[in-house]
Amino acid sequence: MTTGTRNAAVRVAVLGAGIRGMEHGERIRSSGGVVTAVAEPDEGRRRRLAAEHSLPQEACFADWRDLARHPDLCDAVLITTQDADHADPCVTFAGLGKHILCEKPMAPDEADAVRMVEAVERAGVVFAVVHPLRYMPYTDVVRGWVRDGRIGRIVNVQHLEPVGAWHFAHSFVRGNWRREDESSSMLMAKCCHDLDWLSYVVGSQPAQVASFGRLTHFRPENRPQGAADRCLDCAVEADCPFSAPRLYLSCLGNPGREHWPLGAVTATPTEPAVREALATGPYGRCVYACDNDVADHQVVALDYADGATATHTVTAFTEMSHRQTRIFGTHGSIETDGRHVTLHDFRAHPATTVERVDTSDTTAAGHADGDSAAVTAFLTAVSTGDTTPIRSGPRESLLSHQAVWAAESARRTGTTVRLAGTTVTPA
Repeated sequence: MTTGTRNAAVRVAVLGAGIRGMEHGERIRSSGGVVTAVAEPDEGRRRRLAAEHSLPQEACFADWRDLARHPDLCDAVLITTQDADHADPCVTFAGLGKHILCEKPMAPDEADAVRMVEAVERAGVVFAVVHPLRYMPYTDVVRGWVRDGRIGRIVNVQHLEPVGAWHFAHSFVRGNWRREDESSSMLMAKCCHDLDWLSYVVGSQPAQVASFGRLTHFRPENRPQGAADRCLDCAVEADCPFSAPRLYLSCLGNPGREHWPLGAVTATPTEPAVREALATGPYGRCVYACDNDVADHQVVALDYADGATATHTVTAFTEMSHRQTRIFGTHGSIETDGRHVTLHDFRAHPATTVERVDTSDTTAAGHADGDSAAVTAFLTAVSTGDTTPIRSGPRESLLSHQAVWAAESARRTGTTVRLAGTTVTPA
C-alpha cells in the first residue's frame, strides 16, 4: 500500500486466531482496516476467523510460514500467537517489509525481544506492541495532571493489579499461561504492560529493581481432603472457591462470558459441551492437581532514574477488578481505579481541594477500549507514515520488558538488579 494515503484500508494478516486474534480482528475492521489472511494451526479457529472476515480458502493457512510465501496478501501482520512464538514471525515478516502489530508480551526472553527490535528497525517498518493501558481514557487524565505539574514532582507510586481468583485459576493454573516453559512468567504475561504504564506515567525508566513472590496456594499440598483430580468427580467441589462447573456453567446465557472465559474451554456454549470439556480438557482439572508453576502473587519495587520509587503488586487473591493506583507527589496525590480519577491538592489550605474525573462512560470492561485505541493508532501510523499515534514503539516496549526480566532475576536470586542498556545485572 502507499503510505500517506490516510483513508487507504490497511490489509492485515492475523497470525493466531485464538480469542485475542478474533477480538483484534474485529477491532481492525471497526477501525477501517481489513483482515485479508489468517494463519492458525487449529482448523476450527481458522475457519471461524475466516468466516468472520469472508476470507477465501487461498488466504487461510495452518502455518504462518506458508502465509509468508504469499507476501502480496497483506500490508501488515497482527501477531497473536502464543508468547514464545512471536519473535520468528516478527523477524520474517519485517524482512518482507510488512508492518507489525504484536500482542504483549513481545517475547518471553530478552534475546528474542532484541532480535525483534533489530529486525523492525533494520526493515524500517511500523511496529507496535499492544500495551492497552497507555491508551485508556483514565491514563490520559492521570498523565495529563502529572505533566501539568498538578501534584508537583512524583515521589512514590503504589500500583495494584487485582487479577481475580477465578481469572487466575482459569488462565494461570488451568490455562495457557500456567507454565513458564510453555509461555512466560506470570509477571511477564500479566503485568509487562503494568510496568510499562508506570514508566509512561512517571516519565522515567527504572534504574534498579527488587522483587518478591512465589507460587503459594495452587499446589498439591493444599489440596482439600477428598478432592478428586477433576471437579466433575470431586466430593468437595461444592465448597471449593475454584469449582470449574460453577464458573463455566454460569457463563451460559451471557454472550460476553460465553466469549471469554468460556470460549477458551469450548466452542459450543451448551451445558453438554461444557461438561464434556470439563471431563476431558484442561479446564476441568482440580487447581491443586495441575502442572502449573507460575507465581500466584508478586511484589515489585522499582527505583527510577529520576529518584521516584514505586511498588507494583499483582495477586490472584482478589475479586477481578480494575487496577488501583495511588500516585504521591510533592504538591498533591492522585488516586484511580481505572474508571475514576481523584486529585488531592495539598496547596489548598486549610482543607485539601479534591477534583474528580469519571472516565467510566468511555471505559469498557477490562482494557477493551485501550485495545481498540492501540489498534487504531497502529493502522493510522501504517496508512499515514506518521508513527506519532503509537504510544509504545519498539524501544519503549523493550525497556518495559527489561524491567520485567530484571524483576524476575531479582525474585529468583534474592538480589537487587540494576538495568543497564539491553541487559540486566545484579546490583
